[in-house]
Amino acid sequence: MKNLYQLTTFVTVIAEGSMTAAADKLYLTQPAVSQQIRNLEEDLGVELLVRGVRQIKATPQGEVLYEYAKKIIHLTQQAEIAIKSIGNQMKGQLRIGTLNSIGLQLMSPIVARLMRHNPELSLKIEYDRGEELIKAFKKSLYDIIILPDAKTEFNAEVENSEQKFLLKEEMWLVGSSKDEKMPQQIQSKDLGAFPLVNFTDEFPHFNSLLQEKLAGASNSTAIFESSNVGTLKRVIESGLGWGFLPAHSIKKQVRSGRLNRVYVKDLHYELDLMFYYKKNSENKALVEVFYQTLSQQEKA
Repeated sequence: MKNLYQLTTFVTVIAEGSMTAAADKLYLTQPAVSQQIRNLEEDLGVELLVRGVRQIKATPQGEVLYEYAKKIIHLTQQAEIAIKSIGNQMKGQLRIGTLNSIGLQLMSPIVARLMRHNPELSLKIEYDRGEELIKAFKKSLYDIIILPDAKTEFNAEVENSEQKFLLKEEMWLVGSSKDEKMPQQIQSKDLGAFPLVNFTDEFPHFNSLLQEKLAGASNSTAIFESSNVGTLKRVIESGLGWGFLPAHSIKKQVRSGRLNRVYVKDLHYELDLMFYYKKNSENKALVEVFYQTLSQQEKA
């Protein structure tokens, strides 16, 4: 295998399910991604991907490489983060606010990693609604808040802040893989075909858009609502209904076949997750390393 860059591209193609989606995520052209995969296949002397019409899947050899490549990339990132964090002598406290769904997927995996190498570092992480987090940030109750773009999603400005782009998030419609009648693709007018399980509170702009689409669908009243992603995943997996959830929270279940993604042709919603921090922060070194840690976690 020639380099870590090729492995990262390969892992991203598998995780995203297509060359085009991987190219978007890696900020590359689709031909560049295809060429990297071909080079990797030639180097190993095997085919790594089954190139389907709708989705790319790994061959048996590709599945083996995928598991090892994730570990290689993860260990490389751990080493880089450990070196940077030790070099910056991370001491003190960071107060972080974010949404529950973001915290579960992004924050939890990195806390132990940072704390292990920085015994004098203290992290305080709290979950709340976006509007409340923005208010608390203005009162200097947080050093960092991680949210969808505040202007777009909450119609609010995060005053006295610097911001960095963290990652793209999407809202996916998913249903139970146990239901053989679950379609692969629909129009929004068909959202009433199955009982609706509704994700509330965290993304108000998306919820407003969804309500507009549901107004044109019959039998689309929500039968179950919650702001907890974990609860909703279990409800949908059980076959009670289908619903929209943040893609990062359900990609593992979709890849493993526990959930089926249903493409809604006239409803594609993306969010920019942003990293907001105080201007002229006294904890600038801590903030920067924490941002780099999150960024590397997303690429894992």
